[in-house]
Amino acid sequence: MYDFAQVFSLLRAHREPPMALSREQIASIATLARLDLTPEEIPVYQENLSAILEFVGALDRADTANVAPMAHPLPGLSQRLRPDVVTEPDRHEEYQANAPQVAAGLYLVPKVIE
Repeated sequence: MYDFAQVFSLLRAHREPPMALSREQIASIATLARLDLTPEEIPVYQENLSAILEFVGALDRADTANVAPMAHPLPGLSQRLRPDVVTEPDRHEEYQANAPQVAAGLYLVPKVIE
């Protein structure tokens, strides 16, 4: 497991000016995410989202010019893959019997895009 508290403490020790989000930006993000935040919750989200942006900014500043891309985090190892075989019977008809509407093997749902 990674100790993120240690990572964040290192970031705070070498802190550049924080990328802080305003209350208005948090309210806009909440609207886009369809969250109904109370006035007491906005500062909490403001602090947490600003800390995430600060962390991403620190990652963006990391020098990766001499880092070779890798397919596995541990050198010399490869991903263990299992055989691609069916292990369960196809029961989609049984599952779809409970759905309110089905057509051509697909679930029909109300339109949600405005």
